[in-house]
Amino acid sequence: MSTSKVTSDLLRGNTDTMILRLLTEADRYGYEIVKLIAERSQGEYELKEATMYSSVRRLEADGDITWYWGDESQGGRRKYFKITEKGRATYTHNKTTWEYAKRVLDTLL
Repeated sequence: MSTSKVTSDLLRGNTDTMILRLLTEADRYGYEIVKLIAERSQGEYELKEATMYSSVRRLEADGDITWYWGDESQGGRRKYFKITEKGRATYTHNKTTWEYAKRVLDTLL
């Protein structure tokens, strides 16, 4: 890992928010979420599948997402995750909290 890559410790507390952000755009399946996070971070952050699945289980238990089986038109059936209205509110709250923390850190660092 290069020194310019973001450590997972720095981002770990924001995994749920990253996933919710992607789900505000469209329903997505697990591997797609992992792949998009790697792509959008330009390879600087890789979300491990186990971490992603722990996060979606937590989000589902909290009522922030639901899931459904997709059709089999492109191979095996995929489990798609869908954000709920509660999840949209959670995303907005988490993003506001992140922006506040970022302002404080920018001031302190």
